[in-house]
Formats: sequence, C-alpha cells, structure tokens
Amino acid sequence: MSSGRSSAEKVGGGNEDANPAERGDLSETNSFLKVQLDRQLKNRHVAMISIGGVIGTGLFLGTATALMNGGPVGLLLGYLFIGTICYCVMISVGEMIAYLPIPGGHIKLAERFVDPSFAFAMGWNFWYGWTLTLPAELSAAATLIDFWSPGVSNAVWITICLVVAIGINISGVGVYGEAEFVFSSIKVITITGLIILGIVLDLGGGRNHDRIGFRYWRNPGPFVQYAGISGATGQFLGWSRVVTQAAFSYVGTEVVAIAAAEAKNPRRNLPKAVRRVYIRILLFYIGGVFVIGLLVPSNNALLNLNAGNASASPFVIAINQAGIKGLPSVINAALLTSAWSAASSDLYIASRGLYGLAVSGNAPKIFMRTSRTGLPYVSVIFCSAFSLLSYMVVNNSSGQVFTWFSSMTATSGLTSWFAVGVTYIRFRKGFLRQGYDRSRLPYASRFQPYGAWWAVIGSALTLTFSGWQVFLKDSWSAATFFTNYLPIILFPIFYVVSKAATRAPLVKPDDMDFTSDIAEIEDITSVFEYHSRMSLK
Repeated sequence: MSSGRSSAEKVGGGNEDANPAERGDLSETNSFLKVQLDRQLKNRHVAMISIGGVIGTGLFLGTATALMNGGPVGLLLGYLFIGTICYCVMISVGEMIAYLPIPGGHIKLAERFVDPSFAFAMGWNFWYGWTLTLPAELSAAATLIDFWSPGVSNAVWITICLVVAIGINISGVGVYGEAEFVFSSIKVITITGLIILGIVLDLGGGRNHDRIGFRYWRNPGPFVQYAGISGATGQFLGWSRVVTQAAFSYVGTEVVAIAAAEAKNPRRNLPKAVRRVYIRILLFYIGGVFVIGLLVPSNNALLNLNAGNASASPFVIAINQAGIKGLPSVINAALLTSAWSAASSDLYIASRGLYGLAVSGNAPKIFMRTSRTGLPYVSVIFCSAFSLLSYMVVNNSSGQVFTWFSSMTATSGLTSWFAVGVTYIRFRKGFLRQGYDRSRLPYASRFQPYGAWWAVIGSALTLTFSGWQVFLKDSWSAATFFTNYLPIILFPIFYVVSKAATRAPLVKPDDMDFTSDIAEIEDITSVFEYHSRMSLK
C-alpha cells in the first residue's frame, strides 16, 4: 500500500509535476480520465443546483398531503427529522466525492469501499428511483396546470412539460447547467418571496386584514389524529406519514455527487456546494413548511391530492384565502417552472446514473455511448422512455398518480441514503486503516462518523414505517403497499442476485482503492487553479 500513502500525502493539493497544468492544457488533462463526460458545469451551476436544483413539487405541492396527515406541528417536526438525515447524507457523500469526483459518484465509490454487489444494488435502486421521479414531477405539473384549465386533458400538459425536460437534456450538460441556473434562481426567489408573503399574510397584511397568528395550531390543532385514532398513537402515525412525504421533498440533494464528473474544478466547487446545503434545509424547507402550517388549516378539503378537486399548492390556497386576486396565477406559474426544472434534473440524474452503471459493468455497454460533445445520449433516450408512465393521469386523478410516484421515489431515495451512510462508514474505516490524514481532505466534517451512522439508522427507521397505514383495519391498499415497500424489497434482491453471480467478497479495509484516478483529478485541479491565477493577472 506504499503507493497509496504517497498519493494520500497530496490530498488537497495540486500535482506540482503535472505537465498539463504547467501548460494550462485542460483538454489533455481531461483525456487522462477514462470517461467521455464533459466538464462544463461551472461553480455557479453546481452552487445553484445544490441549493435549488431539486426544490420542486415535493415542497410546493406534496406538503398539502403532509399537512393534511400530520397537522402544522407534525408537518414541521417531520421536515426537521428528515432534514437532519439529509444533512448527514450530504456531509458523508461530500467528503467522499470531493476526494474522488469520478463518474458514477457514490455508486462507483460503493464498489471500491463496500463490494461490487452492494454497488450493483445501490446503482439500480438509484436509477429506478430517479427514473420514476420524472413521471411524478410531470403528473404534479398537470395538477398545477389544472388550477387554470381544469377541463383540458392532462395528456396535453404532460406532453408539453416532457418536451421541455427532454429538450434541455438532449442539448448537453452546458445547456442543462444554464437552464438549471435560471430555473433554480426562479425557485429560490419564489420560495423566498412566498415565505415573506406568508409571514405578512399571517400578521394580517392581506386584503381581508385577517390576522391569523397561530390560530390553526389551536383549531383544528397542532397534530392530526390519523384515521380517527385517538391519543398519541394517532398523532405519531400522522407524523410518520409526514416523514415519508418529507423524504420525497429532500431526496436529490446528493445530486452533486453525480454532477461531480461534469463539474469544473470539483475539488473546489463541490465542498462549497455541500457547505451550503444547511441553508436550503433551514430557509427553504423548514421556513416553508412553518409558514404553510400557519396559513392553511389541516382540514382544508383542497389539501387532499387524491381528490378530484385538488388543483393548487398550499401557498396558492393561502393566497386565495387572503383575497389577493391575480397573484395566485403568478405564483402557480412560478411553481410550474419548478416542476419543469425538477423534471429536467430527474432526467439528468437518471441518465448519468445509468451511464455510471454501464461504466462499472453493471449495465449494458451501449449506455456508455456519448456524442462528440460528451452527451450520454443513449442513456438519456432510454430514461426518457419511462416518462411515458406519467400518462397514467389520463385515467386517474393527477394528484393520486403524483402520490403513488412520490411514495416510490421517497422509499427509493431513503434506501440510497442508507447505502450512502454504509459506504461512508466503510470509506472512513479504510482511509484511517491505511494511514491517510483526514485533515488533508478537500472537505471533512467534524460531525463524522456520527453523521453517517445517523443517516443509516434514521433512513432505516423511516423505511420501516413508510407504508404502515395499509396494515390498519380495513385500510389495505395494494397500490400503497407496493409503492412504499417495493424499493425496500428490490435492494436486497439486487444484492443477493449479484452476489450469487459474481461471488465477489466484501472489500477489506487494507485492500480499498484510494489511489486510482487521484493523479488525474489532481491534474484537473492544477489546470483550473492555473487558469484562475492567470485570469487574476
């Protein structure tokens, strides 16, 4: 392992002997990496993707069901609970991916630090989850558009949104980065404005001058007695339903790991993105759901997305209640762009995940094909085909279809978070065993390894209770059961099948690979630092 230790001593610094860096030759440095993806994501792209990239219908629309099930305090506590898990996942994946920003992200790292079968199960679970998130966002877009045109077939709106998402992705990562920068900026401005507006309305600043305060915390109450079950049991069950929906809202923050292979100067930009994630959690999610709980009573009929009359987010419901004309349509238009943005991000993540599976040998090699500009077009086209599932809204309520897909995505995402925690624990064990110095890492969190352990335990607990309501008396629903528990069942199946086929052993800490790709990554870092110094002169 001597070569590994010598490489580890250079963690966090450039390679002084790298000839491409001395010449400022980025194209030659990129050719060192045995992949075809193009590094076109700039610092502002990575920063905005990490802050607002996957803020979407989970927050703007899915909170309706969460408020209905848990009440305002249950809603707030549920988002706080999942927010802590999300933060721990981010610091775990951030530490690993800032050190090794390679194609396939944390999925490829699982192959190095756990075992190939674990990476196989993790990769296909990841792809499955994000492929199904796309139709969830498209069905949500149809629900939002129903606010204006309830008589028009949802298939029309699905088609329009689908063309936008596919068009952005097929145009290349540069176009995707710019589009996400614009869309994410709109979402950040929108959610910030809605929080401020919500506080004003709560204090009586609307046209009806109704000072709401904490009225809805008292009546109908801070918690909801789920399914009419009295006492703490009913409140806990309602809160657990909030937790599953909150997971759908948060899942996707780890997208920076997948974007690492296409990020410029990843060792500088990725740590910055990870450090900003707490802003998103505290301001956008916690602040947003707190305001929602103040403005809309949990017994409002429009919060039921499974009903045929659900047509707006809680924010739009609140603005309508305040008697402000015109603004609901403006807000709904902004929320619609968030659905487009999230759908575009979903397709990007799913296609890069499939590309990473192919690079690892866990998917057909055809998915490795890229255009001359570095676009994995075969993966994009294949993942786009699954978006046709969103046309299920033609025969069902768009809100109901959104609920189905969001449940599948939430449990799949929680399974990925569980796997990220396991991968980091193994990464850290091998890193320290081989004598590496964590203080020299591009990014290191003082909360580790406790954060990774909480990611594992918290995700497992949430998964266990994700679909409990089907076991209540006279509450069995096959759709609810399978949409919540299918990803949990598939993960061990994927693992066992792969283990039986490959018989690859668990990677021992002394045998973990911390050296491959390090020289190439340091060369890329040196080149970007060289260009940065030259631009300042």
